[in-house]
Amino acid sequence: MKAAIFIEPGRIILGEKPIPDIGPLDALVRITTTTICGTDVHILKGEYPVESGLTVGHEPVGVIEKLGSAVEGFTEGQRVIAGAITPAGTSYASLCGFHAQCGGQAGHGWKAIGGWRFGNTIDGAQAEYLKVPDAMANLAPVPDGLTDEQVLMCPDILSTGFSGAESGKIQIGDTIAVFAQGPIGLCATAGAKMMGATTIIAVESIPERMEMSRSMGADHVVDFSKVDPVDEIMRMTDDRGVDVSIEALGKTQTFEAALRVLRPGGTLSSLGVYSEDLTIPLDAYSAGLGDNKIVSTLCPGGKERMRRLMDVIGSGRVDARPLVTHHFALDDIETAYDLFANQRDGVLKIAVQP
Repeated sequence: MKAAIFIEPGRIILGEKPIPDIGPLDALVRITTTTICGTDVHILKGEYPVESGLTVGHEPVGVIEKLGSAVEGFTEGQRVIAGAITPAGTSYASLCGFHAQCGGQAGHGWKAIGGWRFGNTIDGAQAEYLKVPDAMANLAPVPDGLTDEQVLMCPDILSTGFSGAESGKIQIGDTIAVFAQGPIGLCATAGAKMMGATTIIAVESIPERMEMSRSMGADHVVDFSKVDPVDEIMRMTDDRGVDVSIEALGKTQTFEAALRVLRPGGTLSSLGVYSEDLTIPLDAYSAGLGDNKIVSTLCPGGKERMRRLMDVIGSGRVDARPLVTHHFALDDIETAYDLFANQRDGVLKIAVQP
C-alpha cells in the first residue's frame, strides 16, 4: 500500500508498506479521506520526535475492510471514523476518563500522551489502509447522510478545539479570548459559542482566517499585526479581563498573552503543542495569588466522543466543511505538506484521498 512515511526532520515521503496485519481486537480500515495536522508539521520539522519509517497522520475516515476475530458490534463494509486518540478503553486511565493519557493494560495503566498512537507510536492514517487498535473502543459508525468532509474534522481538530472550551469550563454569559484562528482555534471559537459564551474575542492577523473566525462565532477579531492584543482586549473589557482565554497556537508569546488578559479567578485553557520551555511571568500570574487556573488538554478520543461530535455536525450546530480549503490525492502528499507547512494560498485544512 502507499503511505506517507517520516524519514528524518524535513523529509516525509510517499512510499510503500505492506498492508497491516490485525489482531483479534483490531480492525483494518480502508482510508477514504484523511488530512494533515499541525502536529504532523511539528513531526516534519523535527520539533516532535518520532521514529524514522513511521507512517504519519491521525485523522482517519474510511470503510472497515476486515475485523479482528474478537471484535463485535461492527460489520465489514461499514463507514467509520476513529479518533486521533485511541485508548485501550479498559485501562485505569481510560476508566478514569483520561483516554488521552492511556498507557494500556500493563502496570498502572497511565502514560502521558499514551492515548495518541496513530502517527506517534504506531503507523498512522496517511495511507491506503490503517490498523485501528482496540477497535470496539475506537471505531465510530458514520451516520447515513454525512459525507467524509463533514466528519473529517471530528477525529482531531473539532475534538481538540471543543475541548479547549470544555476544559475552560465556559459558562453562559462569559467573555472569551481565543489566541490564533488556525483550524484548532476556529473550532475552539465554535465550541465557546456552543457552550454559551456571549462575547468571543479572536486574535488573528491573516485576513481569510479573520473572516472565517467571524463565521465560526467570533464577535470581535483583534488583528495582532496592528495592535497589541493584550492592550486591546483589556480596553475592550474595561480592564476587567476575560473569563477564559484559550491558547491555540503553541507559542510562548501567545501563552503569556493569554495569561495576561485573564481576570482574577479566570482560566487559561492551553491547547498548544509547545516545542520550547514555557515561563510564567510573575506579574501576569499575580505572584500566584490571583486564583487563576492553567489547564492543558490533549484531544479527547474514543468512540463516544466521536459519536457526540458527529451528532453536532449532523444537527447543523457546526459546519466544519469550510475548513477544508484544498484537496490532494495521496500520490501528491509531499506537495500537500509543502503547501500546508508553509501556509500558502489561504490553506486551512487539506482533504487527502487515496
